[in-house]
Amino acid sequence: MKYKLGDFVRFVDEKMEGFVTRIIDEQMIGVTGDDDFEIPVLASKVTFVHGYENNGTKSTASDLNIAQIPAAEFISKGVYLGLANDAKANSVIHFYLINDTSFQLLAALTTEDQQKYKGEHAEIIAPKKAVKIYSAQLADMQVWPKFIFNITFYTTQNIKPEAPLLITEKLKAKDLAAAKKKLPLLDAQGWLIQLDEPELVIDAQKLKESFHKPAEEKKEIGKPAGEVDLHIEKLRDDYQFLQSSEILNIQLAYFNNALDAAIVHQLPDITFIHGSGNGTLRLELHKLLSKNNRIQTFMDARKEKFGYGATKVILK
Repeated sequence: MKYKLGDFVRFVDEKMEGFVTRIIDEQMIGVTGDDDFEIPVLASKVTFVHGYENNGTKSTASDLNIAQIPAAEFISKGVYLGLANDAKANSVIHFYLINDTSFQLLAALTTEDQQKYKGEHAEIIAPKKAVKIYSAQLADMQVWPKFIFNITFYTTQNIKPEAPLLITEKLKAKDLAAAKKKLPLLDAQGWLIQLDEPELVIDAQKLKESFHKPAEEKKEIGKPAGEVDLHIEKLRDDYQFLQSSEILNIQLAYFNNALDAAIVHQLPDITFIHGSGNGTLRLELHKLLSKNNRIQTFMDARKEKFGYGATKVILK
């Protein structure tokens, strides 16, 4: 298969163009146009559109002609895996190996899926360069393979090289739970994972002292609002990556914290907005409320405002 996810292609027999957003098999690909509809098409029925370039390019010969850097300014740490949406095809995620160090990197990526291995990319990456090494469909994240990185550090200078890295990453939704940030060396927002994290050094004396410290004072509990919205999009920015069970646990934890705060601050009542939906969250809330001896009663909150999507709790 000569095409990769994110390639910009034009249909041979029609006046259409778009981005490769799925590799179906060796003969078929999915192409998404401006209307955001993915069209399955034979790979032989499209051709590359030249002139479009994603962020992250191969290191050139001139990049590898490295100038000498004073030892005091030599940067030894800063190897990252960056993930960013394609600028045009948002459903496609590109993986970048980001070299923010002063070393050249001899880097290779292998994927492993059910004990089947495939070499995906190998390259010498110049200092202060980012290279695209892989692409995948965001919707297929649950079936992404394991990613195996082999990275060796190299310099002609009188600098001790870092130990080679052999890292296996199995990315999960929680890895993309944090807010996007500016990726080093790339004009893109995305998720960043440091591959050369400094080793954790445990100070035995400080560890010993920590056992003899008095317990910290309890944190002050803030007063909750009179209406607490439990819709997951109000609680987490990464809700689209969460499974149903994770969403319910987050909502229940937020509910319990808000209810405890209302009791501590002796509020007369508090309303929880849970939506109507399939009723699962409402049922779980009512189960918890019925077992709480600090609750006087609870009821559906103002139907003219919330319908059956909110519960008002009267506290003792």
